Amino acid sequence: MLENCRNAKERWGGVHQLIDRWLKERQELLVHYCDLSDTARDIPAEDLGKKLERLCQVLMDYTSAGHFEIYEQLIQEAREFDDGGIELAGRIYPRISETTEVVLDFNERVDGRRPPVSEMDDLMAELSRLGEVLATRFELEDFLIENLHNAHAGKVPSSA
Repeated sequence: MLENCRNAKERWGGVHQLIDRWLKERQELLVHYCDLSDTARDIPAEDLGKKLERLCQVLMDYTSAGHFEIYEQLIQEAREFDDGGIELAGRIYPRISETTEVVLDFNERVDGRRPPVSEMDDLMAELSRLGEVLATRFELEDFLIENLHNAHAGKVPSSA
């Protein structure tokens, strides 16, 4: 039994560290987003292109980590604790996937481009839309973390 507790602590502690790193990536994403949305109209086109490229890189890294690392770990926890988390995830993941489509579309449209001044209003509108979508996504992700991970802190899964 003590060994099961150690294994659970190591396992879930590792998940916690993974989530913490991911949330640091989120913070980096927000810094780049805010910097760009605050300065986009006032910086030279070359610098704007670089800032857009960096934002898109961080945005895609964050989104990928969520889908291919974090969500899988959260689902695994939900399975092991078998307390309704799978059903909850089944309701939330489609909504997160909708935000992913917006992220991918934004990335395709702006990554590596230096938009001309004539497109600045469109870019600002896209940045605003992206900000709204990211806010929704972060709320959904936080909800999942709270209900599929933090709710199990200190507990041993039912399969142990």
